[in-house]
Amino acid sequence: MDHEAAFTAVYESNEYARRVERSVEPEAGDIEGDRTVASVDRDGDRLTVTVEAADLIALRAGINTWLSLVDVAERCGGIEAAAR
Repeated sequence: MDHEAAFTAVYESNEYARRVERSVEPEAGDIEGDRTVASVDRDGDRLTVTVEAADLIALRAGINTWLSLVDVAERCGGIEAAAR
């Protein structure tokens, strides 16, 4: 893949980060296509999503998808990220 973007959310606790991770991580293998690949990693209270794409249009679409997934997971769990 030629392009990459990563975003990190920092939560109030390791538990909040783990909840969001568990909510979105299964999607990493399910919604990938031939132009986009994503990974989800957690280190303590930090959750990082990395999106790799073959072109900028696919990268933008992947970023939008993953930001939306994380947002929904946070809202459903009543969790707010401290910083993005």
